[in-house]
Amino acid sequence: MKGRRGFLLLSGGLLLAPLAGCGEQRRWPEGMAEIKWDRDTCARCNMVISDPRFAAQLRGGEKNTAFKFDDIGCLVFWLRDKAAQFPWMAQEATRFWVADSTDPSGGSWLDARQAHYLAGRLSPMGYNFAAVRDAASGALTFEAMREAVLAKGK
Repeated sequence: MKGRRGFLLLSGGLLLAPLAGCGEQRRWPEGMAEIKWDRDTCARCNMVISDPRFAAQLRGGEKNTAFKFDDIGCLVFWLRDKAAQFPWMAQEATRFWVADSTDPSGGSWLDARQAHYLAGRLSPMGYNFAAVRDAASGALTFEAMREAVLAKGK
């Protein structure tokens, strides 16, 4: 009987262990809207945002509207395509975040304008840029990455 009770407690603990992460609260930068992985969709391409290494978000305007993206390239094209509709996107007060690609959990966020971008990374929509905090050999600034994405097209 003693062994059986131990088995039940152990198996019950094992069953509950995977659920413990469900209530985990991620820390989002101040002002950033939570991204619900595998549920929220990209504002540009409507694909589910599922890879925390490449997600991006912009937020601003009178209503403090948040737009979420599955790839920094989608954010770049959104900025170009929606500039007339949302002129507030060009204002300095508009905030841009991009996931730090070195953190696969999606818990680290960078100011997209200050981040450095490494080319040749396999990203969800094939723009293939990954953001990192520190400058590295061959890394591009936001503006240089933006120009490269727009030149590639899609």
